[in-house]
Amino acid sequence: MNASTFGLPPRAGLGLKTEHFREVLGSHPDIGFFEVHAENYMVTGGPFHHFLGLIREQYPLSLHGVGLSIGAEGPLDTQHLKRLAALIERYQPHSFSEHLAWSSHGPAFLNDLLPLAYDNATLDRVCEHIDQVQSTLKRPMLLENPATYLAFERSTIDEADFIGEVIRRTSCGLLLDVNNVYVSCINHRRDPLAYLNALPFQSIGEIHLAGFAEDTDSLGDRLLIDDHGAPIDNAVWSLYQHVLERTGPIATLIERDNQLPAFSVLHAEARQADELLLCAGGRP
Repeated sequence: MNASTFGLPPRAGLGLKTEHFREVLGSHPDIGFFEVHAENYMVTGGPFHHFLGLIREQYPLSLHGVGLSIGAEGPLDTQHLKRLAALIERYQPHSFSEHLAWSSHGPAFLNDLLPLAYDNATLDRVCEHIDQVQSTLKRPMLLENPATYLAFERSTIDEADFIGEVIRRTSCGLLLDVNNVYVSCINHRRDPLAYLNALPFQSIGEIHLAGFAEDTDSLGDRLLIDDHGAPIDNAVWSLYQHVLERTGPIATLIERDNQLPAFSVLHAEARQADELLLCAGGRP
C-alpha cells in the first residue's frame, strides 16, 4: 500500500474552517485539498453542508474522524459508524482517517483523545475495530499516531512497532502526524528520528503538520501540548523534511484549530510545505 491508494494529490492542504468558507469560494486559492472533521457534518442539512458541497466541487476532500474511539475497550458505536458511512457516500472523500486513541467508556463519551496501553490485548481489539470500520465503509482508512502525555506501565510493545503491526494485520494506512511525533517524543524523552524510522514509511497516505504549546511539568521538565494553536515549529519542519527524503511527496495537511489566523497566514504555511514537496520530487 502506498500514498496513491488514498487518492489525495501530493500537495499541501488546509483544514476547512467555517470562518473561511466565503473567502475560499470567492478567491479560489491554489490549495491541494481541504480536510474537515467528520463529526461536524453528521447532520442532514444546514449551511455547513451547503458550503462544503460547493467547495467539494472544486477541491479534493479528506475526511478526518475524531469520534470513533478505535481503542476503546467496548464495541464501536454502530450508529456513529452508519452516519460516517452515509457522509462518505455523500461526499466521496479521497481519504478517511481516524486516531489511535479512545474517547468512550460505556455510554459516556469524553471530548478528548486518550492514550492506550500497548499490549497484545489492545492490539487485537484495535485491529478488530479497524477491520469493522473498513468493512463497513468499504474502503481502507488511515490511522493517525497519537500525541501523548503519559505512558502505561503495562505496555509491552513499543508504540511504533504497535502501529506497524496494526497496519500489517489490517492493511490500513498510516496518517503520519509529524507534530504528534515531536510532542510525544519530547514528553517521553525519546528520539523523534528513531521513532520515525521505526514506522512503516511505505504505508503513509497523508501527513499532518501543526503547532504546539509549551509548558513545564511538576518536575520542571519541558512539556509540549498538541493544541493546534500556533505556527509549525522549526523542529517539526525539520522532521517533515526527513520524512520526505524517505518517502517522496505525500499529501500534507496544515492543521490549525485554535487561535485561528487569517486565511493568508495558513496559505503561506501551505506554500512552504508545497515548496518542500516540490524539492522531494512532486510537481505542485
